[in-house]
Formats: sequence, C-alpha cells, structure tokens
Amino acid sequence: MARPPPLLRHLLRRFLPSHPPIPHPSIHSPLPPLTLLRFLSSLSSAVPASDVAHSIAAELQKISSSLSTDLPGHLSLHFSDVRFTPSLLHDVLTLSPPTAGRAAADLFRHLAGTRCLPASDPSLALLVGLLARRHDFKAINELLHDFSRAVGHETLSTTLLSLASAGRPAAAVRLFQSLGKDLNVPRDPAALSALVTALCAHGFTGYAERAVKAAAAEIFPDVDICNALIGGYCTELKLGEARRLMEEILRGGFELSTPAYNSILDCVCQLARKKDPLQMQHEAEKILFEMESAGIPRNARTFHVLIYNLCKIRKTEDAMKLFGRMPEWGCSAEADTYLVLIRSLYQAARVSEGDEMIGWMRSAGFGSELDRKAYYGFIKILCGIERVDHAMKVFRMMKGFGHAPGIKTYDLLIGKLAAHNQGDRANALFKEAVARGVPVTPNVYKVDPRFVKQKKVKQGKKRETLPEKMARKRKRLRKLKMSFVKKPRSTRRVI
Repeated sequence: MARPPPLLRHLLRRFLPSHPPIPHPSIHSPLPPLTLLRFLSSLSSAVPASDVAHSIAAELQKISSSLSTDLPGHLSLHFSDVRFTPSLLHDVLTLSPPTAGRAAADLFRHLAGTRCLPASDPSLALLVGLLARRHDFKAINELLHDFSRAVGHETLSTTLLSLASAGRPAAAVRLFQSLGKDLNVPRDPAALSALVTALCAHGFTGYAERAVKAAAAEIFPDVDICNALIGGYCTELKLGEARRLMEEILRGGFELSTPAYNSILDCVCQLARKKDPLQMQHEAEKILFEMESAGIPRNARTFHVLIYNLCKIRKTEDAMKLFGRMPEWGCSAEADTYLVLIRSLYQAARVSEGDEMIGWMRSAGFGSELDRKAYYGFIKILCGIERVDHAMKVFRMMKGFGHAPGIKTYDLLIGKLAAHNQGDRANALFKEAVARGVPVTPNVYKVDPRFVKQKKVKQGKKRETLPEKMARKRKRLRKLKMSFVKKPRSTRRVI
C-alpha cells in the first residue's frame, strides 16, 4: 500500500493520535484541503468542524440568493462526504447569516426527511432563532407545523421571544392558546411562564396579565409569574399598575417576596431620578420601611438596585458606604454590583480605589466576570476623563489576566495616545496590534492643542513713544523734588 501524502500524514498525527489505521488515498491522487477536512470530520469527532461548518453556511447563503438551485442535488454534489451530526448542524445554524434562513430550513427538512439527522428541539430552536432575525414568521409557522412533534419548551420559548421582540404580542398569545391542539407542547406552567417572561421583557405586560387571568382556571399562577408581572410593569415605569397588581395579589392570598419589592424600589428610584434626583434617597427609604413593616428581608439585589441608582446620580461616596453596610444584613455583593462601583469610581477619578475594587472583586470569586468587554468599559471611561496613563495600566492588567484586546480597544487607545501627543507610544501599540493579528488600520490623528508644547517667542525691546517718555521724566522729577523737601523737626516739651 502506498504511503499517504505528507499533508495527510501531518493532519493524521495532529488530529488522530490514537485512531486505528485507516486506508489512505494514493499518493498520486492527493485530496484537496477542504475535502480532506471533511473526510477527517466524518471519521472522528476530535477534528474541529468549524471550517466545514463555515463552508456549508457560505453555500447556504449562495443557495438562498439563487432560487433555482436544487438543495438535495447541490448537497450530494459538493458535500457528499460530510456526515452530519447534531454538533455540526448546530455550528452551521449558528454561523449562517439571517439571509440564509430559508435555505437552512430546507437543509433541516432534507436531513429530517432522509433520516440522516432526526429533528430535535435544540436544533429546531436554533433554526427558529435564525428565521426570526429576518422576521420570517411565515417560515417559522410552517416549520412548527411540519415538525410539531419535535417542538419542545426550548423552541416554544425562542418563538415567543421572537414574536414579542418583533412587536407581535397578540400572535404570541395565540401561539400559547394553540398549545395542545396544533403543537405537541402541553399548556403547563412552564409554557405560561415562558409567555409571561417574553411579553414582560419587551414591554407588553398588559397582554401578559390578561393571558394569565384567562388561563387561571386551567393553570393557577405561581409566585414567579406574579413577580414577573410586577417586574414588567416596573420596567415600563408604570408604578400605579404595579401597585394595583400588588394589592390584587395580596387580596388573593399570595405573599409577595423580595423580588417584587426590588422591582418597586427600582421603579421608584428611576422615577425620582427623572423628576427630582435629590429626593431619590427619601423615596427609596419609604419603600425600605414598607419592606421592614411587611417582614420582607433585603437581599443582595436590593442593595444592587440602591447602589446602581446612587451611582447614576453621581453619589459614589454614598454608594460606597452602602456597599460597606451590606454585611450587616447578611448579604454579599454580586458581580454586577462590583462592576457598577468600579465604573463609578473611575468616573469620579478615584482610580486607585477603582483598582482596589477590582482586586476585591477577584477575591470574592467573580474574576470570570472581568472579561474583555468589562475591561474595555473601564478603559473607555478612563480615556473619557483624560486618564490615558491609567487606561494603559488597566490595558496591561487586562492582558496580564489572559484577555486578548480587540480592535475597538486598540483603536481607542491609539487615538487617545496620539491626541495626547504621545506618538511613540501610539506607534508601539499599533505595531503590537499588527503583531497580534488585530486588523487595525493606520489613521491620521490630530494632536489636542492642550498637549502641544508651544515655544516662548522672545519679543524685542519696544521703542518708547514721546508721551511715554515725557511721563517717565515727569515721574522722575517728582521723585527728586520729594527727596529735597525738609521734614519738620519733632518738638518736645521739657518739663
């Protein structure tokens, strides 16, 4: 048997170290790189299939633009050596652009029809999300009815969220009402909770409340649904509706928990910030007193709401005092609270305290939340208050913890360094970005006039005019006359 070509031997040693011997193609007919990757992906799941998924996603986009292309024939011609797996289909649907939604749906139908890959709830949910990004709800409806047995709660939640985000709350309610008849998903508390969550998250709490009351005889609402309805009204800043719903819930025998009061507290703080920020703390104390009277304990989210709103009105010192009092209530700060305080400290130019808060956050076990996005936010704030040197320090800290900066971070820092007349550092940062493979583009930056050292121009001796010369002589004569005037002797009377 002929030895395999060098490229194939290298890939086999790299990707299949423990795979048993397999027949290799002849050395006189080497495989192309793309076909070789497909061949390896069909043999072992250890080979990354991202290249294959990218190529299939690109082909789906081409097929979607050409209506006359036969999808099964195209697949058998170009991808006959690819064995579709759930993970590969997941990658293809994730990488496909919204314009390839119809072609992806045809691929899904083809795989399910030929029994190559049975339809599953996660794959169907991904396909629904892909079609929803293009607002192709007709295709989504056809897909749900064609694969009604494969529809599960994940697909249902994705569909309801897509309808609510597109501004179709009535369609979402009709879809919930059709459960158990047209779709295989039962009308249970999980489905009702998915409907309420989707509608309340996009500002349609009124529709959600009416749907809950209509289904109350069949599905009795639990505390989570009630909290979601109150939170939805508070997100829309409808404090009166939230209060009215709270009274109805209390009259119905429910006991409201801390999340409902946290939503009311946040709504009150936001309304006070819009009307009169100085009265925000006074209004918040009323809600806290109401919680204590009802026996509702505070939790970490309660302190997060207070700290967030205090930082919004630039009361960083009060927020820090409240942060220090959290252990008195048996609460420890969440990751969001740390991030809010770090941003507020940097915004107030308290950079050393901000660095210390980053250390505290890591010590509290939230180091994973300090990702590239969080560090970019810190750097953007520091550049906004013209603390470029400290921004570079945070940039080095970011790289030290293993987060690779992106193009936005490099562009921001290079522009700020150039504006601060630090061209050498800007050029060094640009070279570093190019060496790391970041696609930065060279630009012409203007130096801020505040950071340009202007040379002092020595002015020559100005020629004295005649009036100035006469005034100077008169002043000199006046001084001479005053020096010759005799002072009177002091007379003393001798007794």
